Amino acid sequence: MATLLLVVIYLSFISLGVPDSLLGTAWPVLYRELGVPLASQSAVSILCSLATMTSSMNSARIISHLGTGKVTAFSTLLTAAALLGFSFSGSFWFMCLMAIPLGLGAGCVDSALNNYVSIHYNATVMSFLHCFYGVGVMVSPYIMSVVINSAVGWRGGYRTASLIQALIGSILLLALPLWKKAHGEESIQAEKKMKVLPISQTLRIPGALMTCLLFLTFCAIEVICGGWSATYMVEAKHMPANLAARATMYFYLGMALGRFLSGVAAKKLTPWQIIFISMGILGVSQTTLLVSGNNVLTMAALLMTGLGVGPLYPNFNYMTPLHFGKDVSQSVMGMQMTFASIGTIAAPALCGVLGQLLGMGIFPAYLMIFYVLTAVGIIALRRTLRQVGRLQQ
Repeated sequence: MATLLLVVIYLSFISLGVPDSLLGTAWPVLYRELGVPLASQSAVSILCSLATMTSSMNSARIISHLGTGKVTAFSTLLTAAALLGFSFSGSFWFMCLMAIPLGLGAGCVDSALNNYVSIHYNATVMSFLHCFYGVGVMVSPYIMSVVINSAVGWRGGYRTASLIQALIGSILLLALPLWKKAHGEESIQAEKKMKVLPISQTLRIPGALMTCLLFLTFCAIEVICGGWSATYMVEAKHMPANLAARATMYFYLGMALGRFLSGVAAKKLTPWQIIFISMGILGVSQTTLLVSGNNVLTMAALLMTGLGVGPLYPNFNYMTPLHFGKDVSQSVMGMQMTFASIGTIAAPALCGVLGQLLGMGIFPAYLMIFYVLTAVGIIALRRTLRQVGRLQQ
């Protein structure tokens, strides 16, 4: 039963990834059709991320009442409805409205499943889980690259993604009994009894704030690449929109591959060792992006960026119960997702504004800033955890 449930959880993470890369891939065409400024993508992203942040902050409370299974199923169906709404958007403001249910659905699923897997499964499973997220975010740019220049256009891409979400959501509803059978009634009762800490108390746990800030910086790298790489290739590299959409796909392909390799490596290496290797790859890719004047090399650097940044999210999530304890891990996990949402709000929004003012040529340097912040944050977190005797080797 535990294996069958794991298949269902993997499907859930595919569904979590499907919406995340749609907007950035479609934007080079979409903003012209709607007649809005280039930087307007930031407004949609901000609303979606605010909704995600709201549901993440309340995830421990919601999960303690409903359980992980119900939260995952209902949230996935909510995102399906939101994506269908996107496809019928006749105005920019309606698109902004649809961003709210999309974000609400994503926030609880991310927090709930990360905590559940980190407690009930091993580090390999956690990395493979996020590899399936990478599959989801890689599928969407591919769909969009196929339809964006066809008769159905970007709307057809959103409708296809909505159908995928609806199918997965239906499977999750049918699979609800598995959650109790897989890990027993004790697991269900443990969810109901988990500590629901207020924000201030959660962030006072040694190392919790620094961990949350790390989620902000490396998730910023993910969302900047996912949201703006296609626009960078069109505006700064003068690439056709359908080919630029594949630049986003290459980034997400690298991210999925990085998480798959992280899962394989977890059998031999510790999470921290995987993180160090990932940061090395990420450093090389960011340097390449800065100096590259060749489109093929830039595409390769985007793939390497995905390869490097991909393992960070699952490995830091896996270490959450180890660093802070299972009894409070859901509260800490919720705050990690909240800070990740702050990163996905602020970082791409500022990138859009700077791109509007200075040109999208600022994209590589902007990414490098967040890489440096992540490296400094890792050093600070390890020092804090070592001081309180909670550093996992």
